[in-house]
Formats: sequence, C-alpha cells, structure tokens
Amino acid sequence: MPVRRKRASMADVAKLAGVSPQTVSRVSNGEPYVVDDKRQRVFEAMKELGYRPNSAARAMKRGSFDTLGVVYYSLHDVGNYRSLEAISEAAAERGYATTLIPLQASTRRATDGAFTKLGEMTVDAAIAIIPSQFQDDAALHLPQGIPLVVLGPRLWDEASAVDFEQTSGVSDAMHHLIDLGHQHIDHISGPTDSYSAQARRRIYEAVLSESKLPAGRIWRGDWSPQSGYLACSALLDAVCEKRTDMPTAIFVANDQMALGAFRALLERGLRVPEDVSLIGFDNIDEAVEFPTPLTTVIQDWDKVGANAVDLAIEMLNGGAPTLRSVPTRLIVRQSTSEPGGHGRPRQ
Repeated sequence: MPVRRKRASMADVAKLAGVSPQTVSRVSNGEPYVVDDKRQRVFEAMKELGYRPNSAARAMKRGSFDTLGVVYYSLHDVGNYRSLEAISEAAAERGYATTLIPLQASTRRATDGAFTKLGEMTVDAAIAIIPSQFQDDAALHLPQGIPLVVLGPRLWDEASAVDFEQTSGVSDAMHHLIDLGHQHIDHISGPTDSYSAQARRRIYEAVLSESKLPAGRIWRGDWSPQSGYLACSALLDAVCEKRTDMPTAIFVANDQMALGAFRALLERGLRVPEDVSLIGFDNIDEAVEFPTPLTTVIQDWDKVGANAVDLAIEMLNGGAPTLRSVPTRLIVRQSTSEPGGHGRPRQ
C-alpha cells in the first residue's frame, strides 16, 4: 500500500531555501520587495518539495479571491451561451477567474440553492444570467456578503443589472419595415416567460398602434429554429384556410426562429423578400449565411459581459447597485424590401 507523502509546509520551504517563512509568504503572494536571489531560491525549493501555496488562505489575507461566480440555467439558448462566453472573457481580461454554477431548473428554489452555494464558495462577487421569469414562488435569498449582478431586468434593489436596450432595437426594426411600405406585419414571438420576448412583443404592438397600422397576428415560438418553422407553418396554414390575411413582412423575435421561418416560407413556394420580408433579432453568426442574408438587430454580447464584470468589480469597491443598458443596432441586409409580389403559400 503506498504511503501518502506528507504535504510540504511553508516552514519546510523556508528551511530548504534558507529564508524566513515571511519571505516565502511574500514570494507566494507575488509581492515585489524580495531580492532576486532569495526569490529564485524560494521557487526552487517550492519545486523540489512540490509545495503549492494555499490560494484560499492567501486570498483571505488579501481580502480577494480574484474569482467571480456565474449562475446560469441553460446553454441551449444562444443568448445564455454568448453571455457566459462574454463574461468569462471579460473576467479573464481583468484578472479574474470564473466559477460556473449551472441551475437544474429555472426556479426560485434552484436559484436559491445556487445563491446559498455561492455564499460558501471562494468567490468575490456573483453574476446571474436570469433571462426568464421563475417557474415557482419559492422563497429566494440573495447571496449574503457577495455583490450580485443580474443579466436581465433589475429584479432586486440590492443587485445591479445589465440588459440590452430593447426599445430602440425593436422600434428601429419595425420602422424600417414601415418605411419600406409594409402595413401588414406579423410577429413570431419568444416564450411567454422570457423577459426579452415580452419586451419585444410589447414594443412591436406599440409601434403598430402608434403608426395607426392594423394589429398583427402573434405566432409563438420558444427561440429554437424548429419552433420558428412550426410558427410560420401555422401562419401559412391559416392563410391557406382563409382564417387570416397574408402578411407582407414578419418580425421574428430572434434569428434562430427566423431561420426556421425562412425554411417554412421556401417550402411553401414563397420568396424572401420578394413575397415576404423577414427580419430577426440577435445577429447570430449564421445570419449572413441564410439563403438571403438576414436583416436583424445586433446585440453586442461582448459589451454585456464587460459591463457585468465591471459592475461586479465596482460593487466590490463600494459602488452602489445600478442598472446599465447596452444599446442595440439594426443591420439591414437582403431579407427586407418594399412589398412586392403577392405570392400565396402552397398547401
């Protein structure tokens, strides 16, 4: 049976290097005021003994772990994945590691458990990606003694938040279609529990009302390409059955659903944009690879990540909780044009 080797201590390193334990501590903490000869001897002794400084203990002395905890639910959604990627990159650029805490469900109970876990971990601050309403009414306790930043609407006064400025993005997209001459614009929306989907639908309806245009039909999806395909297919079925008029344009709440809608239109013999203009939201990488490149709204995930990390650091330094809005921007490609042909979908 192998004998477990005794772990080397700071005193062991000091003895082998011929320096004081205080000098070993200074070298471990990266402090500058150690002469090169002593620093080199300490490094050689650490290597020979296999000594690894206790990062948690050093952090406690320093008052910082240089780590941010990130709570998230699912990576199947492009927004969550891009947010997490942006946070990790921004944190690394600022000298922070990230500890990821996945949720088992989009519930208060699961989130409360994650926040409790955060309070027990060696993290300086927390960032929570909360794009949807919770699916239960369980009690929720924010992490104690740890600054919290939410990606999404500002849900709690004690926490900061970073969110995209939805109003300008949706308004610009809708006015782009209206300026082209479209008067019958339908909408494929996201999930009913999604904060951003709710906001986009609300602004879509407000722009139509303010422009004195008829209310469009709402066709619900769940952010996935398949749901966009099914929603657009339902729209086209309703047109064929004369239950609704054919829209000249469709505003889709995200690009993935727009991809599915595009396929449904093509399969039913309709052209984009000659028969139907199509506009999305997110500017995913694939937006330029559509059969007709997609007009969409850009969301700058890198800015969201940078703002979330900066807010967390500001709160660590005594800053008050606040809300930051990241602008969105319309990018016009070839999937939108003036109303043209009057094509009808095939059955």
